[in-house]
Amino acid sequence: MGLIGAGKNTCSRHIPGFQDIPGVEITGVVNRTAESSNRVAREFSIANTYDHWDQLIQDPEIDAICIGTWPYLHCPITLAALEAGKHVLTEARMAMNVEEAHRMYEASLRYPNLTCQIVPSPFGFKVDRVVKNLVADGYLGELRELVVLGADDSLLDDSLPMHWRNDTELSGLNMLTLGIMHETVMRWSPQPCRVMAQSHIFTPERKHLETGRLHPVSTPESVQVITELENGGRGIYHFSGVTLGGPGWQIHLYGTQGTLKYQMNPQEKLLGMKRGENSFSEIQIPLEKEYAWRVEEEFIGAIRGEEVVQFTDFETGVRYMEFTQAVAKSAETKRAVDLTITRGD
Repeated sequence: MGLIGAGKNTCSRHIPGFQDIPGVEITGVVNRTAESSNRVAREFSIANTYDHWDQLIQDPEIDAICIGTWPYLHCPITLAALEAGKHVLTEARMAMNVEEAHRMYEASLRYPNLTCQIVPSPFGFKVDRVVKNLVADGYLGELRELVVLGADDSLLDDSLPMHWRNDTELSGLNMLTLGIMHETVMRWSPQPCRVMAQSHIFTPERKHLETGRLHPVSTPESVQVITELENGGRGIYHFSGVTLGGPGWQIHLYGTQGTLKYQMNPQEKLLGMKRGENSFSEIQIPLEKEYAWRVEEEFIGAIRGEEVVQFTDFETGVRYMEFTQAVAKSAETKRAVDLTITRGD
């Protein structure tokens, strides 16, 4: 394995995950600076560092790479890695925009012998199997409405410094946790075919940590989306970083026969109510039904031909990129936008 961009998530999750798998060795790392590369190499006993990510990709001793950079490099690194015959695991978001996502997806189809995976949204892992089983068994009946909430006060303080997620040149068309929550929703709900959105930036400038100067904020701090689903249902998304006492992160599925509410704070739980009942009750998740984090294990298992990528393949990544870009386009044009749903043959 080779690591390109070993930041917080890579060091806390991916490196320990790969190092726990028999027969897997992390042999190289490259970060934005030599100092950072050397620090990670020392901490995790990684033999080699490089001056540039392309040098790592061209190293014949490396079979697969893990991309932990900001989204602006996901596409060029992925394309170069596949061309060099390397398997690819990349952090979300998949890319800067839909065009890059399609290029990555099309490249993955040209190299079917190589495994391509996106680090998935961890939201919903605990309840995923149970929710899918309930939906398949008709708990909801026909899904009529969908509510997706991701609203807190994380950006309310205008003295907070600029983060890379606030800069579209680094993060692309990223809006708060819209993409990562929509990826979770896609596992349980029909796909959206039409969106109408609005967004707003309340703090137009923040101080850049590296330069100390004010830098324009280019990603929205508040987003509201109305969706039409493929089955005729309707959805409402509310995302914000400026809602004091906001609802946090929740997904509601309202059907003709029942309702499911997945709440992520203050603690993760699944609530349900069937038609004819007067109140919600908690649906217990058996330990054997919980899906634990095994992204690194799944990636290596797919490379070895022992399993297929479930969380998350490039086709799924393209679908949530199409949704987030449609939201951005609708908010910019103040018009509804139809989605072209990408599916594999």
